[in-house]
Amino acid sequence: MAVQSYAQGRVIGVDLGMADPIDLYNRHGYEGILELIAGLEGAGRVNVPAVRLTMPVDLTSDHIAVGANYPEHAEDASVEEGPFLFPKKVEPTGPYDRVSNQGLLDFEVELAWVTLAPLDENGDADAPMGLILANDYTDRATLLRHINVDDIESGVGFTTGKSFPTALPVGNLFVIPRDHRAFAKALQLRLYVNNRLRQMAPVSAGVWDYDEMLRQTWLSRDWQWDYHDQQVRLMEQGKPIPARTLLMSGTPHGTIFNGIALGQKLRGLSRWLFSGLQGSLVANVMEVYIKDASEGRYDLQPEDRVVIHVEQMGVINNRVE
Repeated sequence: MAVQSYAQGRVIGVDLGMADPIDLYNRHGYEGILELIAGLEGAGRVNVPAVRLTMPVDLTSDHIAVGANYPEHAEDASVEEGPFLFPKKVEPTGPYDRVSNQGLLDFEVELAWVTLAPLDENGDADAPMGLILANDYTDRATLLRHINVDDIESGVGFTTGKSFPTALPVGNLFVIPRDHRAFAKALQLRLYVNNRLRQMAPVSAGVWDYDEMLRQTWLSRDWQWDYHDQQVRLMEQGKPIPARTLLMSGTPHGTIFNGIALGQKLRGLSRWLFSGLQGSLVANVMEVYIKDASEGRYDLQPEDRVVIHVEQMGVINNRVE
């Protein structure tokens, strides 16, 4: 449906049948879609509860993500060199789907650009893009066990810790702005856990904007990341970014993980020394944090409700199972 009004939990619009929005836009453009809506205005009018909305567009399962793009979040993660990229390899799920309680489950509100057609490095820099909300769920235990603490900016461990089933629900609206840069900069991200505000920041607070993220993607197109004993890239070598790929712009401060405390580092050192130097010092510190987080229930718990709400972009509303 083409949404005309979204207020007080109800959505009013025009039923466009089974048309995929990207196919529709690529076939008709803005003006053609407006004419189509006008022609269906009477017979196709729809008024439904927002909770009946499903995933609004078909997407790929290979996505490009930015880590540490918001300065306060980067400080939490002890990232000093600035943002970095990594692949996220998971099938997106719907806005109201349940999320699996995987490891130490953490949340991350993000705005994602969506390619409407294959995007080549030498293509049109001003090509239209879609926008959709995303929750970049993360298994912190898996990520911390695979991370390279000497080079966090390499992105090592991030694909492994963020690519599991249900780890990428997307929003209930898909938006193709006439000026996606200006539209995105005006948005304010918000995430709530059990009705408590946990994350809030304007998209404009990110260090890399859309154009810089794309530039860095081309610079990193030949890099490889380890993922379940495979080497993966941001995109297939020598090929453009495929249509329907998410370009995930990073998350602000407020996630559950906010660094490893000095006391945990000292206990990790003691654990390492008393074990006869088994494993690495870093691995022992990580295990201390993981044990504390698990026993203290720092992470999301079954039946927790995580809600993302961004004006003009809709919602994601997940319960942890």
